[in-house]
Amino acid sequence: MSGKETIEQELQEWEKMILKRSPLYKRAAKRVQGQINKKIPEKVHNAVTNAIRSMVKATLFGNEYTTKKPTVEGMALEKRDELLQERKKAYKKTAMIEGAGTGAGGILLGLADFPLLLGIKMRFLFEAARIYGFDTRNYHERIFLLHVFLLAFSSDDVRRETYMAIKSWEETKNKWPSKASMDDDYDWKTFQITYRDHIDLVKMLQMVPGFGAIVGAYANYNFLDQLGETAMNCYRLRYLNEVEEG
Repeated sequence: MSGKETIEQELQEWEKMILKRSPLYKRAAKRVQGQINKKIPEKVHNAVTNAIRSMVKATLFGNEYTTKKPTVEGMALEKRDELLQERKKAYKKTAMIEGAGTGAGGILLGLADFPLLLGIKMRFLFEAARIYGFDTRNYHERIFLLHVFLLAFSSDDVRRETYMAIKSWEETKNKWPSKASMDDDYDWKTFQITYRDHIDLVKMLQMVPGFGAIVGAYANYNFLDQLGETAMNCYRLRYLNEVEEG
């Protein structure tokens, strides 16, 4: 079996995993979170949504996270995978150290971990795009990063919908003909609730003095591992569909 055939088989297995229902305990937890979200006043949801939107937009469309390195050209897909795995190791260590530090500090530093971890995740995604040859100076590529991010940290329904959007990205990206249309039309409320629900429990435990450092280090390490696996397969999928098939 060739390298390409192996990757295609791995992508098929990954798709099955993405489309499979979550275990019962996760679905039960999601239902509880859903009930809690219904009890939260809409003005609170709006405030959180606006805060996360501002944070994510600053990350996606600012210059701070745009890699200064050129996109990788003329490299086989298998080599790109290897390069991403190397970079993922480095980012996982960074996230682990950051999580341990903020987790050891109790509630205030635990809250500070949220934007810090978001920044680490976004830097990694910008790096992943560069490795697979996609230029993040194109705002559509930054919207794609947002979809990869959401896919990594979403519930069953949102995960399936997001995966199908990624799988047919050439059609999906036409929903946002301009950066301004993305600002107005993207479903930011779903994004913030999905992501927040995914990390809430872990982040609460991270704020417990004496226990938070261990939780913070472990959680951040695994969040980056999960994001890395998702990013690799999303970019593999696009590379095979758009680059190799032309």
